Amino acid sequence: MNAVYNGIDTIRDYRALLSGWRLGVISNPSGVDRGLTASIDILARDFRLTALFAPEHGIRGDRQAGQAIADDIDEALQVPVYSLHGQRKRIASAQLSAIDLLVYDLQDVGARFYTYLYTLSYAMEDCARQGVPLLVLDRFNPLGCAVVEGPLLRDQCRSFVGMYPMPVRYGLTVGEYARWINAEFGIGCELHVAPCRNYRRGMSFSACGLPWVSPSPNIPTPDSALLYIGTCIFEGTNVSEGRGTTRPFEQIGAPFIDARRLQERLARHELPGVIWRATHFIPTSGKYAGELCHGVQAHICDSEALRPFCAGMWLLHEIREQCRDFAWTAPEHADRLFGDDALRSGREDIPAILARAERESEDFRERSRPYWLYGD
Repeated sequence: MNAVYNGIDTIRDYRALLSGWRLGVISNPSGVDRGLTASIDILARDFRLTALFAPEHGIRGDRQAGQAIADDIDEALQVPVYSLHGQRKRIASAQLSAIDLLVYDLQDVGARFYTYLYTLSYAMEDCARQGVPLLVLDRFNPLGCAVVEGPLLRDQCRSFVGMYPMPVRYGLTVGEYARWINAEFGIGCELHVAPCRNYRRGMSFSACGLPWVSPSPNIPTPDSALLYIGTCIFEGTNVSEGRGTTRPFEQIGAPFIDARRLQERLARHELPGVIWRATHFIPTSGKYAGELCHGVQAHICDSEALRPFCAGMWLLHEIREQCRDFAWTAPEHADRLFGDDALRSGREDIPAILARAERESEDFRERSRPYWLYGD
């Protein structure tokens, strides 16, 4: 099988578009070529890079989730870095006036609530208003694009962790996502996409032949990216999602959980692709920092069979059933992550949620088909 090349790996094919222009770039350490050279360094070497724009976690990846980022100067390249994750999430008109073309190169994880998507969405709107073209250097989806999961986001839950009616696991590359929102929501951006080479929708991360570079501090492994689809919902609860440990989103726990009982109850569901192990951990930061937590770790034994959204729903259900101390500590955030209030309110039980999610996600897959760049 031919190795996959991301958009940055074919950047020389776009010299006609890039040469002679003042370039602004949205990127971070996940933006690298096959040889692990930073995209911003490649663009600065071969073209006229005049501005950098920092998403969540910063241009060099040195900020934690949610941490505000300030404007700065990149020491290595000596160009200004403008924050897109703090008090300002949009590109100011004056900043756009100083560039001729904006380049986007970030590794997404295939989850609706990953903020890089909406940094791109805002940038497309800003570019459209000011007539600045935007080039997306497309990247593989580490979850693959063949499977979609989860309910659609409702309008009342729109936020910077979800703006459009798409499933939790939406089955598109970031370039396809940009094509979809540009057309379906009338953004009107002059959009260019540098597609991946040799990529197919059903390819897993391991099949791509590419190195894993953590797209953000708490997605350290391909397993954490896949399980994130189902366990990110715990951000809205008093249960630790594993932040502050070496296995964020892979292990879930709290001081009040009976780990062995939870493991036994989950095993009864016989969910495909995952084995649950009772575990105990002490986070170094985040929820319960310095406290002993009890829970489970999800061990993926078949990534193609695993449906992480389904697994996450049953995990949440069993913790709620078992633990009287369980609480929704950030209910609005939980609703935004899930897409509506049906899970938190109990308005739908888990089988009903999963049945609706299957209908809605499959419908989305078909509706997004006109914007695909890659075949099955």
